[in-house]
Amino acid sequence: MKILMVSSESNPYAKTGGLADVVYSLAKELTIEGHEMTIVLPYYQAIAQINNGSMKLIGAFDVYMSWRKQHADLYRTYHEGITYYFIGNGYYFNRDNVYGYYDDIERFAFFTLAVRNMLKFVKLKPDIIHIHDWQAGMLPVIIKEQNKDDPFYSAIHFVTTIHNPAFQGLFDPFLLGDFYGLSDELYRSGKVRFKGATSSLKAAIMYSDKITTVSPTHAKELLTEEGGHGLNHVLQYVRDDFVGILNGIDYEEWNPQTDGALYKQYGYSDHIIGKRYNKEQLLLALGLEKTDGPLFGLVSRLTWQKGVDLLIASASSIVEQGGSLIVLGSGEANAEMEFNRLQERFPNRVFARIGYDNELAHRLYGASDIFLMPSLFEPCGIAQMISLRYGTLPLVRATGGLKDTVIGYDGSNGEFANGFSFDDYTVSALKDTITWAMQTFNDQPLREKLIYNAFKSQNDWAQSARLYEQLYKSIE
Repeated sequence: MKILMVSSESNPYAKTGGLADVVYSLAKELTIEGHEMTIVLPYYQAIAQINNGSMKLIGAFDVYMSWRKQHADLYRTYHEGITYYFIGNGYYFNRDNVYGYYDDIERFAFFTLAVRNMLKFVKLKPDIIHIHDWQAGMLPVIIKEQNKDDPFYSAIHFVTTIHNPAFQGLFDPFLLGDFYGLSDELYRSGKVRFKGATSSLKAAIMYSDKITTVSPTHAKELLTEEGGHGLNHVLQYVRDDFVGILNGIDYEEWNPQTDGALYKQYGYSDHIIGKRYNKEQLLLALGLEKTDGPLFGLVSRLTWQKGVDLLIASASSIVEQGGSLIVLGSGEANAEMEFNRLQERFPNRVFARIGYDNELAHRLYGASDIFLMPSLFEPCGIAQMISLRYGTLPLVRATGGLKDTVIGYDGSNGEFANGFSFDDYTVSALKDTITWAMQTFNDQPLREKLIYNAFKSQNDWAQSARLYEQLYKSIE
């Protein structure tokens, strides 16, 4: 099959979070399965800066946004068997960041319209256009409304994946016509109306043939009033075409046996020596005290969604019970400040690196004994899968993909448990689970059984890609 993925980011060219990992890894796995994969991205300033000539300018075309006439440059390159197209426009994309601008709605409207024009320009007729999140959510709308009588587009089917339902692409209904040249009737009919505005995410849901999200549990949550972010009624309407497919991780990048960032590489057979050495060296490098207690790690955006408020309130209990904590991430200013304060309060036991450091992230997965993910909600989560791959026991709140991938030890399920989990989103629940994890850590035979189960967990992309392949083929 010919499959086009339309996204605002993808490895190895543009990344702000897990979306980039998912788009690239899924496309790579589907390429291995024999499909013809293409990814299209904006030609951001950061991409232009790394273009060493491998991304060739292959043409240009005009994009009309109502009364606006914009210019699109089209670049192309190849990586790991995937064809990448990049849509360039200096006004919209020659900026320091991927997101966060007052005109993001307009920027991605241009991108969406340009993708539609690109298809004919390069004579690409995909069987499936797979849209990721809200940014290009209007693409199936403009094609089905404005090009429905054009045989070039008639055989194209659409799949939309909801990665983060909190971002819904809301904009003023006036912009339906002003940006996209679409009738106000689409808003009045309710097809794209959401929360008193137009939503490109709802539009994608309503106009796509199939809708997915990134774990089975999160799919169930999105159908509820409590977990639906307002989308539950929309998704109930299309529930027969809505499914949760768990993401995977790239087993080539995340492999403790070959990871060059580690102080010492290891596998299950030598994990005791390997993890101990990585832990000792990381504590030494960061100026932390060597103890017999467990090392807790966190690699995360420091935002309310990730449960950092619970961790900030619970961190002292880790230190008081003999453990250490290393935090890597950035996000909300107050959270960053609180983690810095914890480091000042416990300089020998707590280290906080505000920002992102890929090498430190790899080392933290390898050195940690317990990996923290106390998320309020987590559509899928990747970090817990990486920690399992490295024999590091995840401690998670049982929500979304965390519930699908981590089996919390409850005192009776040691034969298959691979971490720790709690249900209630409260400080006391997290503190109790930290204490339970530390007690379990001190029981070496039990700890080794859980670590064995962690190493045995399978979270690569092969199974996920097969499920997407089945989904694509199910569309008539």
